Amino acid sequence: MTKFDEATRAIRVDETTYDVCLDDGYSIGGPLNGGYLLAVILRAAVDASPHEHPVSTSAQFLRVPKPGPARVHLEQLKAGRTAAMTRATLVQDGTSYIDTLITTATLTAAEPDYTDAPPVPLPPEEECLALPAPKPENNMTFNAQIDLRFDPPTIGWLTGEPTGRPESRAYFRMAEPQDPDPYVLALAVDALPPVVFSAGARGWAPTVELTWYLRALPAPGPLALYGSGRLISDGWFDEEVEVRDSTGRLVAQSRQLARLGRG
Repeated sequence: MTKFDEATRAIRVDETTYDVCLDDGYSIGGPLNGGYLLAVILRAAVDASPHEHPVSTSAQFLRVPKPGPARVHLEQLKAGRTAAMTRATLVQDGTSYIDTLITTATLTAAEPDYTDAPPVPLPPEEECLALPAPKPENNMTFNAQIDLRFDPPTIGWLTGEPTGRPESRAYFRMAEPQDPDPYVLALAVDALPPVVFSAGARGWAPTVELTWYLRALPAPGPLALYGSGRLISDGWFDEEVEVRDSTGRLVAQSRQLARLGRG
């Protein structure tokens, strides 16, 4: 079991309740990463489902949970031959923090009938750049769990040269060697810095709603993340992320609505 598997483990209490422990190793300046929290919830939902894979997840982030013990409460909405639907709520100290609707199914290794090309080809990995290590006092423990290598123009905001477009592109791996699976993909879709950084914004950008789809089971190797946004307005922005595996296959898609950070 990897450290990530352990950090996302869900222990069955009964058919509708799972105990979890939220790991402070996934903190971004205090709040825990949203993709990590979804991976925790998905462990419980999939364990209780007759199907193996979380193909659709829609999450409302109601509050910011803290590291430590929590529970996932499940309500089965439908259990069909090809898909099951579950409402899963992350609860801490009797309060709901994240409310999700999850559809599970069982995917195969079938070849796609149609797939398009990546939006922008990434340069070779050796030409991509890592972000500087954060200062310990910034409480960015999440950075130690993953390895991101960025397409250089999309981190120009670090040196005061943002592209002016909401975008971010990078290769993604877990820091501890681990082949990607659906739970790693849940982490990956929310692993990039907010795309609005490249448009000139800064500061924590809390997610309000995030929906992501598991489109295929990923091949071993690094993932390629393509982040973009369509509108920044009135203190809100959207962010879309496309994830492709080492063969170039589209394996996950996400869209989230977030508040514009205060830098």
